[in-house]
Amino acid sequence: MSGQGGEFGLIARYFAPLAKSAPGALGLLDDAALLPTSRQGVVTTADAIVAGVHFLPDDPPETIARKLLRVNLSDIAAKGARAFGYVLTAAFPRDVTPRWLAAFARGLKADQAHFGIHLYGGDTVATPGPATFSVTMFGHPGKAMVRRAGALPGDLVCVTGTIGDGGLGLAELRAPHRGLSPAQRRFLVARYRIPQPRTRFGEALSRFASSGLDVSDGLVQDLTHIADVSGVRLVMRSEDVPLSAAAAALVKADPGLRARLLTAGDDYEIAFTVPKRRLAACKAAALKARTRVTVIGTVEAGQGVAVLGRDGKALALTGGGYDHFRSR
Repeated sequence: MSGQGGEFGLIARYFAPLAKSAPGALGLLDDAALLPTSRQGVVTTADAIVAGVHFLPDDPPETIARKLLRVNLSDIAAKGARAFGYVLTAAFPRDVTPRWLAAFARGLKADQAHFGIHLYGGDTVATPGPATFSVTMFGHPGKAMVRRAGALPGDLVCVTGTIGDGGLGLAELRAPHRGLSPAQRRFLVARYRIPQPRTRFGEALSRFASSGLDVSDGLVQDLTHIADVSGVRLVMRSEDVPLSAAAAALVKADPGLRARLLTAGDDYEIAFTVPKRRLAACKAAALKARTRVTVIGTVEAGQGVAVLGRDGKALALTGGGYDHFRSR
């Protein structure tokens, strides 16, 4: 990290400007910060991204920074909270350049402005290994924090946005698909590099959702967490899972791809359950937030997640979703 004036020079140049609008950050000149609290408490989440695992080493630094914030913003949104700030831990390769750092800081600045959040502190280190970045995000809950627990038999299973785009975007960067238009390819790559956290919709989620979480490791695997913690069975119809036009084009050419998209990661949508009587309120909030919400199944007594095909029979899915510690 030569030429940066050391760790404190790096912080002063690239990161202190990002903390100016947060009085509790104390200009990043102290060992800690003062967070604004609410009567309901503060919702906290932490996610890390690692080169070669969550982003490609040659991805643009601006998109790496934005993805870092957005995967955490997605978690906060899925808890029915509004994010207000974060702390950042950054492990930069020793040969990182001023140009790369400046671009990374620009990405953070752009999304701070877009989502109304502030940097409150963190840590910077040098590493001989891959670049690794971790954010702890803070948010104020709405009516109450939406938990994985709470789904009840009779509730509906819903999801925001479209599923499978992030996984397809990563595949596109590794080996381009045939039959996609340039616009479709750009769309899928952008969905992988720059997720779209459903922050506006998430702020209203606690008014109607009985349970919910962020979809990051694959829709089926993440819904399994709701089923396990709530002690219920979720029955999902594969044909009802919403796909983007780009994903639908690929599924049309390869129908077996639809089932694989249900276990792909990097969606960063919100999966949630809602009592039937609250569906109208849910749809109204989604319309106001310009967020697509689709009912994809129901909650029943039992356990686990069942995925039904077009014929109404359970599908046998290969791969339950992404797991950092599964043997490969």
